[in-house]
Amino acid sequence: MNKFGYRQGIISGIMISVCVVFILRLFTYQVVSDKYKILAENNSQRTETEYPARGLIYDRNNKLLVDNQAAYDLMIIPNQVKTFDTLELVSILEITREALDKSIQRCRTYSTFKPSILVSQIPGNKYAVLQEKLYRYPGFYIQTRTLRKYNVNHSADVFGYISEVNADQIAQDTCYAMGDYIGISGLEKTYEKHLRGTKGKRIVLVDNKNRIKGSFADGAYDEEAIVGEDLHTTLDVDLQEYAYELMRNKTGGIVAIEPSTGEILVKMSSPGYDPQLMVGLDRGKNYAKLTNDPLRPLFDRTTQAQYPPGSIFKTVQALIGLQTKAISLQTTCTCNGGAIIVGGKFMKCHHHSSPVNLLQSIENSCNPYYANVFKRILELPEYKTVRNAYGEWRKYVTSFGFGSKICPDFFEVPGSIPTQEYYDKVFKTQKWYPSYMISLSIGQGELMITPIQMANLAVILANRGYYMTPHIVRPTEDLVANRIEKHVIPIDRKHFDPIIEGMQMVIKGGTGRRAQVDSITIAGKTGTVQNPHGDDHSVFIAFAPVENPKIALIVYVEKGVWGSRYAAPIAGLLIEKYLKGKISDKKKPLEKEMFEASLIDIIPNKVKEESNE
Repeated sequence: MNKFGYRQGIISGIMISVCVVFILRLFTYQVVSDKYKILAENNSQRTETEYPARGLIYDRNNKLLVDNQAAYDLMIIPNQVKTFDTLELVSILEITREALDKSIQRCRTYSTFKPSILVSQIPGNKYAVLQEKLYRYPGFYIQTRTLRKYNVNHSADVFGYISEVNADQIAQDTCYAMGDYIGISGLEKTYEKHLRGTKGKRIVLVDNKNRIKGSFADGAYDEEAIVGEDLHTTLDVDLQEYAYELMRNKTGGIVAIEPSTGEILVKMSSPGYDPQLMVGLDRGKNYAKLTNDPLRPLFDRTTQAQYPPGSIFKTVQALIGLQTKAISLQTTCTCNGGAIIVGGKFMKCHHHSSPVNLLQSIENSCNPYYANVFKRILELPEYKTVRNAYGEWRKYVTSFGFGSKICPDFFEVPGSIPTQEYYDKVFKTQKWYPSYMISLSIGQGELMITPIQMANLAVILANRGYYMTPHIVRPTEDLVANRIEKHVIPIDRKHFDPIIEGMQMVIKGGTGRRAQVDSITIAGKTGTVQNPHGDDHSVFIAFAPVENPKIALIVYVEKGVWGSRYAAPIAGLLIEKYLKGKISDKKKPLEKEMFEASLIDIIPNKVKEESNE
């Protein structure tokens, strides 16, 4: 081969090598790697998530309580962002430069190619300004979605609220992605899968300024969003609003239930807050304020507060005493402002006629009488030891739903009915005496019960021995998780009649007189619960009409002094409002007294410890 041919071969080899390199690079870019394909597609088309509207929430009379409203998220595709006027953007959004930089960095960390939410829940007025100037911001676009709109300014403990998903929630459920919303509490959380619907998608063509120019492939690859399912609750919103008015400037809770069905008519925790505060750009700021509020409005006192039940628990003691034959209707007890009880201890009581039988003990709420009942139960010979007797007594008590989660619709604490093992550790022996836990006899001591469980006690008394699962969402074929069952208490029906008769005496001439309603027969029981942090708590359970109960309820007013002072009259007013539709002129002065009563005492800059919570 001559010198020219040799050089020609080298040049040809170099050219061939260059061509091979180019071919391999093109093959890598176009076939093996989708990086540049993604870049090209992102510059000409964009996939937008179509968010479904969440299901609506109604009350029992089909009044719309929770609706939806349009809101807007500012989206960003980091690799398409060019230099922009940051001062103008933060001014429009009313956020800080630091907050904007932090959000952009978060989105870059998530993905430089995929769109993510830069600023969420932008209200309509800010959106209108931003939309006009968005062409100046390459890599940014607006995504439309719906947010909650509440038609009432109360019942946040019922509805709950929604917030953006976190990494753990995304890992647990692949249907969520960064920027999606999820129910955090209340019905929004319990029924998240029913309310959320199914996301869709829309592929659009965009120009170099991210302006939409039409649908990709005429929408052939789009997927329609499916709206969430509606919830129909059992709540009576008019009665609920009235309950909030009566509990204004008071702490505590009210639960009212329809006895025959277990449907919750009223569930209110006071103080509450406007659920709309948890929607929009200011939701983070509002949440911080609510969290730091010494009155703890985020704390649901109906399902999460644990209180001693006080004297309303005497109805349970009486029923167990009759069922075990520890007492009879004729069993009496002498009481002169108190009496010597087991272990030589003196148990105080208010002054009333003496001696008292069973019915009179309920009417007058006699403490020594129930200490004696409890002692008799614990010393029944068939149980052989006090410890064994306590175990049998506890079985009866827990059959009422105490110590258990009884409502499937809410996050609920079970309360506490001490076990034998607990007292073994406390007493440091298994040889017990009734005096060791005698405070349980009057609903004090280690007993911890939630207001919803106390309302359920009123239901059991109204039904003469059973309750339906308490619930606030009416079950449908789709809501199979919300099973409503009948729970029968292992106490003979005949034993309920004298207890109810005694409860009627409480209303007619006893401590519950202020709960009376003309032409309506009411059975009730007051309670005054000891509070080591201030005034005692005011408690009252009741149901009406006695002959055919339509409503059973608990009113628990913290620091209300006596059951007769606030809880009983509030319960009577609620019963009258529900059964008659209005408050009589005769009861207007009492209504005014309840409206104007204020029991809130806050020391500035100091969180006061709430009792028994």
